[in-house]
Amino acid sequence: MNQQELTFEQAYRELETTVKRLEHETLPLAEMIALYQRGVDLANYCDQQLDTAVLSVKVLTSSVQLSDRP
Repeated sequence: MNQQELTFEQAYRELETTVKRLEHETLPLAEMIALYQRGVDLANYCDQQLDTAVLSVKVLTSSVQLSDRP
């Protein structure tokens, strides 16, 4: 499943699982590198999703503040 098909929550859970596997499992080097790359991709995706959410909140907050002005 690619990142665009994942919700933020799904991607974050997969990232947590990936980190745990890298920290606690003994894997062949090639598999560790692939798993690490997947983790980097998931972290970037989550970061982009958070940036989008923050921007949306800022836009909503500024529009609410503008509408509250007399």
